[in-house]
Amino acid sequence: MPMTSSTSGMIVNEADGVYCLTVQIVNVCFVRISEKPGDWVLVDAGMPKSAEKIMDAAEELFGENARPKAIILTHGHFDHVGAIIDLVEHWQVPVYAHTLEMPFLTGQQDYPKPDASVEGGLVAKMSPTFPHEGIDLDTHIQPFPEDGNVPHMEGWIWIHTPGHTPGHVSLFRESDRVLIAGDAFVTVKQESLYSVLTQEQEISGPPRYLTTDWDSARTSVQKLEALQPDVAITGHGIPMAAAVLRESLAKLVNDFDEIAVPDHGKYVDGEG
Repeated sequence: MPMTSSTSGMIVNEADGVYCLTVQIVNVCFVRISEKPGDWVLVDAGMPKSAEKIMDAAEELFGENARPKAIILTHGHFDHVGAIIDLVEHWQVPVYAHTLEMPFLTGQQDYPKPDASVEGGLVAKMSPTFPHEGIDLDTHIQPFPEDGNVPHMEGWIWIHTPGHTPGHVSLFRESDRVLIAGDAFVTVKQESLYSVLTQEQEISGPPRYLTTDWDSARTSVQKLEALQPDVAITGHGIPMAAAVLRESLAKLVNDFDEIAVPDHGKYVDGEG
C-alpha cells in the first residue's frame, strides 16, 4: 500500500514500558513486562511486508536478537496481521486472539468486504482494494483465557470490544490506566487520506469502511470510556492522554452516531 503517514517509523514511549511504532498507517505496540531480558510482548503485527521494520524496532528497544514471549492480536484485519506469518516463522512464538476471531486466523473464513460507500474521504473510496481474506496461523494461534488475563502480560486484562470485528479486543492495565484500544476507536479520521497522511489528531469511531456492527461498536466505546483511561494507544492515530483523552472519549460516547456512524453504507443499512 503506497500510503504512509508523517509518523511512520517513529517509536514513541507512551507509558511505563509501553512503546508505539507506526508502520505506514497503523500502530503496533511493544510492551515490556519486566527488566528481565526477553520479557516483552508485541501487540499486533502491522502492515504486509513490515516484519523487518518491526524486528529492527524490537532490537532497538530490547537488544540484539530480541524475541517476544508472544504476539497479542487485537483483531485480524490485514493492517494488524500483515507481518504475522513472517514474524512467527522467525521468532517461533505463540499468538493469542479472541475465540471469535479464530475463523479469520485459521483459514476458515474471510472478513466481509470493505464498504466504499461510507462517506469520509479517499481512503474509504480506496478500501475495496484492501485485502479482506483470512490467514492461517495453524497451530501458532491460541485463544485468550476466559478469566480476562492476557498471556505473558502480568497486570493487563483483555476486554471484548466487538463491532469493528466480532472478536476485537482492547487491552487495559489498571495500575496506571493505560489502554491499548486497537480499532475500537481511533484518534485520526481514518477514512480521510489527508488526515491519515498528516496524522491530525481527532477522536473517531472505528474505521468505517471495515466496521460491520455499529450497535456493538457503540457499546464497546461506552465500555472503554467507563474505564476512564489516562493514556490510549489506538490502532491508527497519535496516542491521546489525560484531559484531552477523557473529554474526547466522553464526546465520542455522547455523540457516537454523529461522529462515528456513517449516514449510509451497507453495514449501516443492513445490506451487508
